[in-house]
Amino acid sequence: MKIRLATNESYQEVADLLKEKRLTTVCRSAHCPNTNECWGRGTATFMILGSVCTRGCKFCAIATGKPDPVDFDEPRRIADASLQMNLKWIVLTSVDRDDLSDGGAGHFANVVRALRDKLPVAGIEALVPDFLKKPGAVDIICKDPPDILNHNIETVPRLYRTVRPGADYRHSMNLIREFSKRGLVTKSGLMVGVGESLDEVRQVIEDLHNAGCQSLTIGQYLAPSNCHLKVERYVHPDEFDELSSYAYSIGFMHVASGPLVRSSYKAEEAVKVYNLLTKGIMDIPAK
Repeated sequence: MKIRLATNESYQEVADLLKEKRLTTVCRSAHCPNTNECWGRGTATFMILGSVCTRGCKFCAIATGKPDPVDFDEPRRIADASLQMNLKWIVLTSVDRDDLSDGGAGHFANVVRALRDKLPVAGIEALVPDFLKKPGAVDIICKDPPDILNHNIETVPRLYRTVRPGADYRHSMNLIREFSKRGLVTKSGLMVGVGESLDEVRQVIEDLHNAGCQSLTIGQYLAPSNCHLKVERYVHPDEFDELSSYAYSIGFMHVASGPLVRSSYKAEEAVKVYNLLTKGIMDIPAK
């Protein structure tokens, strides 16, 4: 698999703007293979609440440790940068902040409000952490909700202790279910190649659908370094197509499945799910 290394004018403008506004992106923090393409298209995924995570997931390149204090000016800077980039679809994510009483939910809400104020017609997708043991977080998010609520399930239940120590499969699935019950359009993501079977992946897809999830991403795990979880298998593109077909067959409304797919890659394509469910419009043809 090959990627195109784009260093065009748009790429440099995005890089310069992010540096000027002192903003963090998951693109670089997580060593995403699509950074050049996305920045070259003038898009980026903002990572809020700092660049240090309180969790130590073995697949993730983001640093683990004691986070910095919350930057309360960050919502304004993200809104200014989004306006300057003329974004129509804005993606937010964050590190886990188990140190905060609400897990960072209030800061998510502050960023969403700032974006609504500056870009009232732009769509917003929030890729949230699991808010484990933060019972008020769902209420906070739903008070100022994004257009699409994303929470990655990441892997199959059997591998949670290995891949996501500190997280809980049932809790994450229930979080998606609760957001779906509250009327939010929900999305989730899986990575493959860490030791799961395709039957296990199909079961997770079923669980997500039963929890009300409408949009799904599936991508190949790539180890950020030799110190991280090793790749057990490189999944063939035909298998990604098979998983995509299965997800559509049981009722998913949007699926992106392929070796280089990540949860925020071409996230604007998931807008068709939002439009269909909220406005009865299908902007992008379904597969």
